[in-house]
Amino acid sequence: MRKTLIHRGHPQLSVRRQAELLQVNRNRPTPRPRELPGDESVLRLEIDKLHLAHPYYGSRRVSKHLQAKGRVPSRGRARRLMRCMNLTAIYPKPRTSLRAPEHRVYPYLLRDLKITRPNQVWCSDITYIPMRRGFAYLVAIMDWHSRAVLGWCISNTLGADSCLEALEAARKTAGCWPEIMNTDQGCQYTSEAWTSRLKDADVKISMDGKRCWIDNVLIERLWRSLKYEDIYLREYTDLVSLVVGAGRWMSFYNHERLHQALAYKTPWQVWKANRPAVAA
Repeated sequence: MRKTLIHRGHPQLSVRRQAELLQVNRNRPTPRPRELPGDESVLRLEIDKLHLAHPYYGSRRVSKHLQAKGRVPSRGRARRLMRCMNLTAIYPKPRTSLRAPEHRVYPYLLRDLKITRPNQVWCSDITYIPMRRGFAYLVAIMDWHSRAVLGWCISNTLGADSCLEALEAARKTAGCWPEIMNTDQGCQYTSEAWTSRLKDADVKISMDGKRCWIDNVLIERLWRSLKYEDIYLREYTDLVSLVVGAGRWMSFYNHERLHQALAYKTPWQVWKANRPAVAA
């Protein structure tokens, strides 16, 4: 979960001044999950399921599909909800994803690269998690070779701090840094906080190309498994229950769930059996 940036014992800045600089309420520095009005939470869940099954659907098809199921959202409402959820149809079009223009974008380093051992390449991504009363964001760090999830973090805001928290958790779990870190071109991953942390550890930075979701396909497959095997079945009500439930599923995924691509071994078995001894 996201940690507050307010330090109550700061030697130079008062709590009031810190709140002014961060532009937050000093009595509530960490925003509460926003409750969605009426049936909006249900509509978001339906749209998320539909987008996962048919990622090429735009707002027109989404609204028609929901109307056929008895929902009556107009195209404008479906489009607004998709924008709030950061969902866009996958097809060639200009400006598919917007990034911070002042941030540097790095080349994709995995093309034709043979990934043969754990901790050679890690990948990361952020996904939207629906709840009964609101929504949250999950960021995960995955080892590409073994598909093991080494670190993850859930937050009710979309920022680089949750990515860094997941990265630090992965480093502690692995006991080392990867040779290459692959992500998309989102502003969290192009931010100075993220890239400087990797550069300080001598990690090569790789980023997917525009409209190339398949460049990070393994972690995209993780999101599908998580949502269909746990999130959609349980319908978590708040962040606390979501963190507990996601932690339970991540443990199951790493230590119990057998993968056909891994010769019916678990990700953790493959990661532990083949990882090189590298100092942190």
